[in-house]
Order: sequence, then C-alpha cells, then structure tokens
Amino acid sequence: MSRIICCLLIFIWNPNKAFADLLEELDFKHGISFFHELKYPSNYTHLEYLNPEAPKGGKLVLPWGFSFDTFAPLSLGETGAPSGYHFQDEPLIVRGGDEFAAFYGRLADGIAVPEDKMAIVFRIHPEAVWSDGVRVSAHDVVYTFEQNMSQIGAGYFFSFIDSIEAIDNQHVAIRLNTPLTYDHVALIQYQGIMPEHYWRDRDPTKHTLEPPIYSGPYRVKDVKFGRYIEYERREDYWGWQLPLNKGRYNFDSIRYEVYLDATVARQAFLNGLLDILDVDDIRHWVNAFEGQKMSQGLIKKARRNYGIWVGMGKAFVLNSRLPRLADRRVRKALTLSLDFEWINQKFYYGDRMRAKSFWPDTILEAKGMPSVDELKLLTKFKSVLPAEIFEQPFELPTAGSDTKFRNNLIEAKQLLESAGWRIKNGELRNSSGQHFTLELLSYDAANARILLPWFNSLNQLGISANVRLVDISQYTNRMRKHDYDAFVQSYDFVIPPTLEARSNFHSSAVIGEGSRNYTGVNSPVVDYLIETAEQAVTLEELIAASRALDRVLMWNYHLIPLYAYDARRTIHWDKFGRPPHPKYRPAYPDGWWYDKNKAARVSAASK
Repeated sequence: MSRIICCLLIFIWNPNKAFADLLEELDFKHGISFFHELKYPSNYTHLEYLNPEAPKGGKLVLPWGFSFDTFAPLSLGETGAPSGYHFQDEPLIVRGGDEFAAFYGRLADGIAVPEDKMAIVFRIHPEAVWSDGVRVSAHDVVYTFEQNMSQIGAGYFFSFIDSIEAIDNQHVAIRLNTPLTYDHVALIQYQGIMPEHYWRDRDPTKHTLEPPIYSGPYRVKDVKFGRYIEYERREDYWGWQLPLNKGRYNFDSIRYEVYLDATVARQAFLNGLLDILDVDDIRHWVNAFEGQKMSQGLIKKARRNYGIWVGMGKAFVLNSRLPRLADRRVRKALTLSLDFEWINQKFYYGDRMRAKSFWPDTILEAKGMPSVDELKLLTKFKSVLPAEIFEQPFELPTAGSDTKFRNNLIEAKQLLESAGWRIKNGELRNSSGQHFTLELLSYDAANARILLPWFNSLNQLGISANVRLVDISQYTNRMRKHDYDAFVQSYDFVIPPTLEARSNFHSSAVIGEGSRNYTGVNSPVVDYLIETAEQAVTLEELIAASRALDRVLMWNYHLIPLYAYDARRTIHWDKFGRPPHPKYRPAYPDGWWYDKNKAARVSAASK
C-alpha cells in the first residue's frame, strides 16, 4: 500500500524551538508529492512534456473574452489583465504537469516539512530577483500572504494557516493549525508572490494603470485597457536556467486582443488577426472553418485536454435550500424530465458525453457497485442514505425516443405525487395550493436554446419554468446571496478534488454570502466523506472516500448533469510547434513555439 511520500528528509519538530535554531537541521528538497513518489529527481534537466530545444522567437496573438481595467493584483470589483501561465508573477512552487499530485520549486529551490506536518518551510532561490534587480526575499512571501489573507473571502481558503514567519531573508516558514495536506500545498502554489518593496507605498487593491514589478519571464510592452495587452519576453529573467522552464516561454511577444463577441472573434481568426482560437460551440467547430484554408492545411484543428480540471462542462444546478427543491424525489423528477440524448443530437451533433460523475473519467469516479473500502465508509450511514446506493450502480435516466421519454415523465409524475405534488387544472400544486414554479437564472441568452426543450417537458408535469436573464453584475450579486431557484453552470474540480469538494459541498459553506455551496448540500454524510478524503494518507484511501462521496452526491440529484468536460476544441494557423499535452496540465501556451518554416508557408499562401 503506497504511503504518502513527501520526498523530504523529515526532521524532528519542536514547536517551542525557534525556526532560526532549526535551519541547520533541515534538509531541503526540490519537490513534494502526495500519494506517489516524485517522478523527477533533484538533478533533472527538464520536464519530459516540454521541448528543451524549442526555438525562441516569433509572436503569438490570442483572444481574450473579457474587458480589463486595472493592473492591481488584488483589485476588488475590477477585472485584471490576462496574465497567461505565470507570464509575470511566480509562485513558490508549481505543479508537475505529468504527475497526479506533485509540486516542484519555482521561486523556492527547497522545501522542508517537520515530522508532525504542522509547518512547511521554503528556501527562496538565491538567484531569484524582481525585474528591477532587487532580490526576492522571504519578507516578500510574508507580505503577499498577509495581503491576500486580509481580503474578503480569503480567510476561508487560508484558514489552515496559523502564521507566516520570515526566518531570515532566504527562508520563510508557514505554520499550520492542522497537519499539512495536499490541499494546503495546492493553495500555496496558486499564490503568485508580490514584491514588498514595490507595494509598500502603494495599495494592491486600488485601481492602477501602471504595470507593477514582477519576477517572471515577461513584462508589459504595450497596453490599451479594454482593447489589448502585449507582453515581451525578458532576456534578463533570472529563471531561464531552471529545469522546469527549459522549453517554456518561447515567444518573443504574446498579445491578447479583447473580443467580447464570439462571432467577431471567429471572423478575426479567419482574417489572420488571431493565431489560435478555442471553439466552445460545436456548431462552429463542425461548420465555421471548413474551406480552402483548411483543405490546404493552413488551418488546423486540435484537441487538448483540460489537464487537472475535470467535472461537468454544463449542468442545471438546483438550490436545495428552497423547500420545494429540498426533497430528493422532486430533484430526481426534474432530472427524469430532461431528454439529454435529444439535446445532444439536436444541439451538439451527438459529440457530448453525458456527465455521470462529478469527476468523470478519472480513478476517483464512482462506477459499478460500491467497493469493500467504500462500504466501510458508507454502511454506518445506511439508515439516512438512499437505498439504491447499496443495491445498484448509479445511472442517469436515458431517453432518445418518444417511448422512453414518455416512461420517464410517468415516473417523474409518480415521484412528484409521492412528494405531495399533484396536477390540478394543468398546474402542479401541493396540498397548500402552492403552484410549482422554477426560475432559472442566467446572464447568457444562448442558454435558452437548451433550456426551452426542458421547460416544455416540465410544462407537461404542470411546472411553470422560465429563464430570468440579467446582466453579469446582477447575476454575480444574486449568486453570492444564493438568490435563485436554479442556474446553468460548469462544475469543475482540480484532481484530487478535495479542495473544491469542501467549498462546494461541505455544510460549513452552506450558509454565508459568497459561499460556493450553490446547491445547498447540508449533509453529515457528505461532510464525513469530504473530511475523510482530505485526511487520506494513501491513494487507496483517497480513492475510496472520493468514490463514496461521488456516489452519495449523484444519488441525491443536487443538479442535473448535461455533458462532461472533454478535450478542448482549438483551431490554429499552422505556424507553431507544440509538445504532446501531459495528462494533468497542458503546456499551453507556454510550451508552444513559433515555427519559421510553417509560418512562411502560411504567409505565402495568404498573399
């Protein structure tokens, strides 16, 4: 049985002894992993999924779907500029793209963890400097985390941190109030470090048009807020020789052009104003780019995975805080009233895979009957769980034909009646005479085309359903207050999903403005399974808890899944080289490079 491997030489931790006195006892390592050994040794030369011989040069132009109005890194109520994959900022550590749960040093060149796992210590790389030449220090790390932890809502994500201490200029210790887990390290690696000396007399939350100082491989070359931003590669970047950067950040310049309208963006691509375009609408993926340029091979289609991001690409989310949606039978009836097979053929060319799990197509997806290890976790709650969990595998209702769908609606009607809802004069009402209505909140009018067929089916059950279209600010405000019956949303998770599972489904997040528990799940069983997954030491323990959690959530029908995340559909002009995409983090766009020969062919054919 594989035990948690931190890939660190463990030292004995004395909480009463100052960190400064313990430095000589620490043996810092280059990475840290959970549930498996690190793939790359301390003397690794490059990551296998990058091309260390990739040529430098050229320009990449990408679309950006949102306007932006500030460079403030902690701006409240404003939209920051697109920043790519650590083009400017750098975290202490980064995740390995071809490993399940491994992290390697970036700004930090060493990591150490005490035996009781109540702290994690980082050693700042001695060559790391900001773009103004000032050396990166442990005090920058302390400043960054303190600033972030003071922001509204951040306390929930950083609640595991007890304190942060700069031991000296090169070493920083993060003391924890609970033993170190994968989730803690995952959160730490998301945090780009800010220079204290730059922000000391500035406010990182306030609007600014001045590009800040960073330590990363690119700097801002040109910008017009709301229109475009262009980055240029820094020849003086300190980290070019880091093994994890070999073959990365190959373009001399990267430009983001703002396109708020997808139709305009597609035309811009066809006119050669954009190099790469993600195509979310399958109709356009199938039809919009066919023609001479495609047949000549000047334009190529590609699919790239979402890496560590898995989940549901689209789902109808139900707010079980509301009395009429609190009954599992009602939620199952609403699920039965959706004909996914018809929607898939009509709107998605049959190309979508139904999501039958919160983390589909992973080792954590619940399939078949519960395993022995799952049953050990579930049996103690047998009296409060749906009996089906122990009797049959979970399957979503299928239709695809009039007969099958008619039978689904009959079952839905029976479930609603058992929950106290009956059709009277064409309207579904309860014993108090309350009419069953369902308002779906949305800011995107395009959702209507997949909602209307479902609404027509609900109408056959006596349910009056409608879409409430609002602007993005109203939508955000109502979502924060959980002021909705239902809405359309993707449900994505980083593998392993323990971090998002807590924020999405734990009872501690069910109450309070701004929480991400949108479904209103409030279950001691779910809490127990989330906490068990968080505390898992072996991969086997993580699998059992995650599958059991998946099973309980799916059988309770808190949302109506449509399709699962599948490989991203990308169209691009054939003037680039690209490495094979690793399983857990695609090397895009930071691993692509400009191919002069291909680019010359495209240019000649376009004249």
